[in-house]
Amino acid sequence: MKIYTRTGDGGETSLFDGTRVSKADSRVDAYGEVDELNAWLGFARASRLGADLDEALVHIQRDLFALGAQRADPADKIAARVTKVSLGEVDVERLEQLIDRLEAELPPLRRFILAGGAPPGAALHVARTVCRRAERRIVALQPPADPVLVRYVNRLSDLLFVLARVVNHRAGIPETEW
Repeated sequence: MKIYTRTGDGGETSLFDGTRVSKADSRVDAYGEVDELNAWLGFARASRLGADLDEALVHIQRDLFALGAQRADPADKIAARVTKVSLGEVDVERLEQLIDRLEAELPPLRRFILAGGAPPGAALHVARTVCRRAERRIVALQPPADPVLVRYVNRLSDLLFVLARVVNHRAGIPETEW
């Protein structure tokens, strides 16, 4: 199979059901933002974050593939057929539990902090902002996205903020308060 198909040369792409849409379609834009977020998580993982954080990010990257697949499925049928494409409340709860566990390592947050720190921490801050952008794109979709997907992405941005703080804390880099 070749990586190029030439079918997108006219500015269109295919959704999972074969429907051809503009690459500027809001659905394509939403899953494109999720793809960028996934790439930023891979960039952060390249910094060797430690086994616990790496394992969590791999799981999240798989979740993001599932989320992107659901956004590329206008008939909303793929999640019902393919288990690995399904995201549910249990996934949101998993993120919340991870946030709670990681926050226990951190000093309390008293003020806003500036993004930065160690390279992987800074990459996670960028990932957080991309996640917020993806969330805005998903929320804007019509018909509306499954509410659990919106909750998942919202919680993920919270987790990415905590992860950035944890990575910087573990590296001994103090936070710059605003």
